[in-house]
Amino acid sequence: MSSVANIIRSIFLCCMLLWLTDILAYSQPNDSVLAVLDRELLQADHYVDLKIEKIYRLRQQLKNESLDAGRKLSLYQNISDEYRSFHFDSAFKYTRELNQLAYRFGNQTMINISKVKMAFILQSSGMFKESIDTLFSVDNTLLEGTTLLSYFTTAALSYYSLSDLLDDYYHPVYEQKAALYVDSILMVAPGNSYEQLYFRGLRNVRQGNFEDALPDLKVLQKDVTPDLHKQAIVNSTMSDIYINLGENQTAIDLLARSAIFDIRSATRETAAILNLANLLYQQGDIQRAYIYTKRALEDANFYGARHRKIQVGSILPIIEEEMMNIVERQKRRLLFYSVISTVLVFVVVVSFIVIQRQLQKIKKAERKLHEANRSLSTINRKLVEANKIKEEYLGYYFSLTSVYIEKLEKLKFSLESSLGENNLKKTEYIAREIDPQKERAKLYEGFDSVFLKLFPDFISEFNALLNEGDRITPGEGELLTTDLRIFALTRLGISENDKIARILDFSVNTIYTYKTRIRKKAIVPNEEFERKIMEIKVFK
Repeated sequence: MSSVANIIRSIFLCCMLLWLTDILAYSQPNDSVLAVLDRELLQADHYVDLKIEKIYRLRQQLKNESLDAGRKLSLYQNISDEYRSFHFDSAFKYTRELNQLAYRFGNQTMINISKVKMAFILQSSGMFKESIDTLFSVDNTLLEGTTLLSYFTTAALSYYSLSDLLDDYYHPVYEQKAALYVDSILMVAPGNSYEQLYFRGLRNVRQGNFEDALPDLKVLQKDVTPDLHKQAIVNSTMSDIYINLGENQTAIDLLARSAIFDIRSATRETAAILNLANLLYQQGDIQRAYIYTKRALEDANFYGARHRKIQVGSILPIIEEEMMNIVERQKRRLLFYSVISTVLVFVVVVSFIVIQRQLQKIKKAERKLHEANRSLSTINRKLVEANKIKEEYLGYYFSLTSVYIEKLEKLKFSLESSLGENNLKKTEYIAREIDPQKERAKLYEGFDSVFLKLFPDFISEFNALLNEGDRITPGEGELLTTDLRIFALTRLGISENDKIARILDFSVNTIYTYKTRIRKKAIVPNEEFERKIMEIKVFK
């Protein structure tokens, strides 16, 4: 038995160690945020459906032939805005139609707005040169307000994106141009606005002033009513800071948050989830890195972002190869576990047969022991109870007998004295003083007193067996009624009617009548009534 158990224990411990090794190999910090992201990825289609439904309602409004020029331009603008970070081809189509409609209506303001929007869409899809060329076709001196701000922000982002693609010679040229547009943004943007804080922070990030960039970005991050897309951008930009500071765990947390905001806002032009996949790959979380990279490729294909497809294409084969290696390792582990499991099953079957036989013997012995213990416990309880009753009533009856002996001695002396004196009147007087009923009442009172000392809850438990309207309450100066006294004697083990009749000076029929009347008032069946009486506990 012990050798079999040791073998099973050793095999089990080996399997557990291997399993824990696998778990620890793939467990990563920041798992709570990543778990939220995993759940949101499962809900991504829901957010996309909401976006599509919103666009559908706007497009339906275009079918109204009674729309005036202003309302029609406004609808095209709204549809363009909904599509711009969602689907490139549709954004391009509706922005171009907005531009054509603006020319048809001769609305110069909307012509400029449509060109700035087109520049942003081109920049989002990776066509940075075309975006800049489109901006150059706009006379920015004619722009004002949010349109002028959009012009500068699109130009800055396009030059920053171009600088990231080019070598060391052209990189600083485009960085400087982008910085000049950021200066323009800071001049026209309202104080403490999103554009003011974000682009000031972004310029510090691009210039390597990471500590200076954090305060502005943290203010935006704490915005209690955030635009989801803007929050995604802020968190993604902050992640660049922490990557450069060597705090990759914080960067992972920020990128995960950014990806969550992208999903909830149905943004398909995004870099956060790809950057997150890259960091997780470096940390060894290959499975999540693979899932997130595949999601990044889906987003790039859905939106039509050329530069994102290139970025994904550079990392996906590497992660896929590592995933294949993991699958192969898992297959080998599975084969090993299968062999171990087969051996373990064989050992368990043999052990089960041996143990089952032993258990049957043990169960048989346990049943006998349990029955003996239960019987012994019942006997012990009854012995303790009997001893308690015996002690109380022996003491009581010795005391009572002593009193009666004293009374008999006095009576004998009085009778001898009166007879010696030949005084018949005195003898008659002594005889009249003897009152059997009074003595019997004292006997009952003593019996009741001792019984209630032994069974203080007898009356309440007895009444609990009767209907509420039939419950018995002793009168004033009375401890037990005749009904209660009959069943008190029953509780003491005197169940025969003739014995009870002799003790209480009644006929047997009278005792039978009392018992029958009480049983009819009981809430339990007749055959259970006396058993319930016998279950009333002695006071310990």
